[in-house]
Amino acid sequence: MSYLLKRIAFYLFTAWAAITINFFIPRLIPGDPVQSLITRMRGQITSDAVQSLYVLFGLNKGDSLVSQYVKYWGQLLRGDLGVSFTFFPSQVGEVIGQSLPWTLALVGLTTVIGFLIGTALGTLAGWRRGSWMDAVIPVTTFLSSIPYFWLGLIAIALFTGPDSVLPAAGGFDPGVVPSWTGGFIGSALLHGILPAVTILISCMSGWILSMRNMMVTVASEDYVTVAHAKGLPERRVMVRYAARNALLPNVSGFALSLGFIVGGTLLVEIVFSYPGLGYQLFQAVGTKDYPLMQGIFLIITLSVLLANFVADLAYMLLDPRTRREG
Repeated sequence: MSYLLKRIAFYLFTAWAAITINFFIPRLIPGDPVQSLITRMRGQITSDAVQSLYVLFGLNKGDSLVSQYVKYWGQLLRGDLGVSFTFFPSQVGEVIGQSLPWTLALVGLTTVIGFLIGTALGTLAGWRRGSWMDAVIPVTTFLSSIPYFWLGLIAIALFTGPDSVLPAAGGFDPGVVPSWTGGFIGSALLHGILPAVTILISCMSGWILSMRNMMVTVASEDYVTVAHAKGLPERRVMVRYAARNALLPNVSGFALSLGFIVGGTLLVEIVFSYPGLGYQLFQAVGTKDYPLMQGIFLIITLSVLLANFVADLAYMLLDPRTRREG
């Protein structure tokens, strides 16, 4: 229990530090986002409303950074992420709420599937080293070294065009109203095929390589030799003895990949113009949208911390040595 409490305290402190950095970094970017907003509105905002905008976005020049920081924490505790510059006058929470499901559905699902398939294939490749499966390892090494966005560009060049049914950009067909209907779901699935396959190929290759190498190392351990000497079935030795211990390093990597789902595939969403959170972050940086950047960074930070906390719990279940008392 003391180990768990220490980890919770560590994650709370890390969350505070990350939120603090999240507040100050956007304000160090040169430029005035309110003036940029006024320029984009092309005279629709009167000079009398300028000061109100500074107050609305928490950038009142009469307040010090410390005062703005305290107000920012007050907003967070109320669940208020502020108003977006880019999508003014929409709330940041609304913008994130519209984009987050797209990212979770695309990147989250493909990351989980890639981890499961890659781990299973890596387990077999490591356990049966020297077989024909070793010939696949150079291919997986090559694929895992290629960035997501480069695979996306190759996929667009090869599989899209006038004669192809696969779209090159967007999340659904123009004119289709987002709703839980067969037409919209079918259109969304069709638009998600190329981005999903791009992410799946790259991440699955990495899991195969790492799990295979860990299985080769673990297979020579004494407890695996003893399990063989006891006459246990080979499948049980592979799964319960070798794979269980070889999986531990991959658990941390999987936790980090889950945490970075929100922003880790930014370039993929840009390449495919996919309406996810990474694409919104790209737009927010271009327009110096402090509230939206802070909201997205907050989601990324909390996702990483939550994923690592789940990884710690998984470690406690998989490896009894981590269950320390006192």
